[in-house]
Amino acid sequence: MNNQESKRIIAGVLALLLGSIGVHKFVLGYTKEGIIQIVISIVTCGIGGLIPFVEGIVYLVKSDEEFIQTYQVGHKGWF
Repeated sequence: MNNQESKRIIAGVLALLLGSIGVHKFVLGYTKEGIIQIVISIVTCGIGGLIPFVEGIVYLVKSDEEFIQTYQVGHKGWF
């Protein structure tokens, strides 16, 4: 396993609670994706907030090892 600490729980909870403003993306170091999430939420009048809600659930369902490999090492920006 990697020596990185998993940000899975914090990113998952932030995606569920503050996802429409992209906070979870910034925590993971995805500045571009965070800005895109903010724009999506503004353009869709908040309906785009469903994307981070689903992402939060996906984050929380994954194991720490899988999350680290996919999002922290692999830098997968969406889902």
